[in-house]
Amino acid sequence: MDKPIRVLHVIGIMNRGGAETMIMNLYRHIDRSKVQFDFVENSSEPAIFDEEIISLGGRIYRCPHYNGKNHFTYVKWWNEFFQAHSKEYPIVHGHLGSTAAIYLAIAKKYGVYTIAHSHNTNANRSLQQVAYAVYSFPTRFVADHFFACSAEAARDRFGRKISENHQLCQVLKNAIDLQQFFISASNREYIRKKYAIDKDAFVIGHIGRFAEQKNHRFLIEVFEQIVRDFPNAVLLLVGDGELRSKIENMVFEHNLTQNVIFAGVQTNVQEFYQAMDVFAFPSLYEGLGIVLIEAQASGLPCCVSDSVSQEAILTKLIQQRPLRDGALAWAKWILSRKNEPHLDTTAEIQQAGYDIRTTTLWLQHFYEDAAKKHG
Repeated sequence: MDKPIRVLHVIGIMNRGGAETMIMNLYRHIDRSKVQFDFVENSSEPAIFDEEIISLGGRIYRCPHYNGKNHFTYVKWWNEFFQAHSKEYPIVHGHLGSTAAIYLAIAKKYGVYTIAHSHNTNANRSLQQVAYAVYSFPTRFVADHFFACSAEAARDRFGRKISENHQLCQVLKNAIDLQQFFISASNREYIRKKYAIDKDAFVIGHIGRFAEQKNHRFLIEVFEQIVRDFPNAVLLLVGDGELRSKIENMVFEHNLTQNVIFAGVQTNVQEFYQAMDVFAFPSLYEGLGIVLIEAQASGLPCCVSDSVSQEAILTKLIQQRPLRDGALAWAKWILSRKNEPHLDTTAEIQQAGYDIRTTTLWLQHFYEDAAKKHG
């Protein structure tokens, strides 16, 4: 039997973020006798998906985290890596945007076919985002092929000329396993019991990294207003990140400790959605938040900022509002949706092309064709 094509995925760290979740969804469903995934993580820290990757037959390599000062060390690592491994990998799929121009250029030098993948927009022009845009800009002149989670994410990262060339650049939808997100009373009861949440409590949920983009600070301000009207409300926060301790301090300072649950990173997020009554997503910017696809598949009413891509709105469960309306308006809006029923939206999401089985089959054929032509 022929060996599978080994595709090298380059990522920051394989914890549960949007890009990482999408990659794992693809990895679980792809025919691993034909295509196998290996990973370069730009972190020395162990990650939540590492164990599963190994169990699925994947390999993990650890690259030094790039900080600008270690440029030559970083370049040296990649040169040595491809000197040793270029024959094993006909394809490199780059998800880490900030240094893609470096590692994809080195991969090409060793004859490897390169894919750059955009998972976000650049709507927020913070200093960090400007730096990211500068570092990632040359990628459009380096990569052989381009993927993005949305048309907007493609335009922002690769420019209009590439994004509108559909032979060169495709939207790879952040598809999910719809069967995992069916409405489940038992999952609702299980999570509420586990976290000692009253059966009648109003639970607002959020799943995402504790990072500036996700706007947790604003969410806490909104929730403070909600608690004034509805003291039995609970804010269920799933995720981790660099700003978690600051948000925990903010919760303490606002006397909300009894009402806010920090659940950390979870692999069974489908159960957490069921425990929620409304999903709140006040992001400053988004490519196409996979959690919004999951929340809609779970039947949840979603209160979402207008910074989120229109491509994420697959059902009438999502309503949008500008952040500039302020915390009080957002609180009243969320409370107004408190008693909305959970709706079965499986057919709508399937029809929109977000079923993981369809996406995986397409990508598998893409990898096979690319390896045949360029391997």
